[in-house]
Amino acid sequence: MVARLKKTVVLVGMMGAGKTAVGTALARKLDVPFLDSDAEIVEAAKMSIAEIFARDGEAFFRDRESEVISRLLDGAPGILSTGGGAFLAERNRQMIHDRGVSVLLDADLDLLWNRVKHKDTRPLLRTPDPRATLEAIYAERAPVYGLADLAVKARPEYAISDMVAAVDAVLRTRPDVLEEN
Repeated sequence: MVARLKKTVVLVGMMGAGKTAVGTALARKLDVPFLDSDAEIVEAAKMSIAEIFARDGEAFFRDRESEVISRLLDGAPGILSTGGGAFLAERNRQMIHDRGVSVLLDADLDLLWNRVKHKDTRPLLRTPDPRATLEAIYAERAPVYGLADLAVKARPEYAISDMVAAVDAVLRTRPDVLEEN
């Protein structure tokens, strides 16, 4: 059944939770734009996030991140993937809640580790013990992610299409977000 997205859906969660993969497929299913706040920042700055952190510091990056999220929330409704740290800022959580809807892709630690352990694209995990680092980040962030408006549990046996169906189903419980046509 065709539905019309009325608010931007902001996917939140840990690295490896599937925000980009699920978000891209969900946007395609709903025929809306897929947006990625980190990609928008990199494009605008013409440098990587790591380079922004090194040159200007985390506070500068977080301010730009909030500006980008605000701008994207003001645009046409779509699916927005945010960096893992974006939802930790109260100002971002409030802005997302007021102008969109947050959906936690809730993956447990073992699933996250299985997804990220062979990738070198995660700067936060470039430590002597990346599993312990992931555990520490998870422990710190999980309570904040739990403040999301909606949540979908990720399961190891789920394909991307299964997660898309689960997110779609939870969105359909909110007629203010996804309206049946």
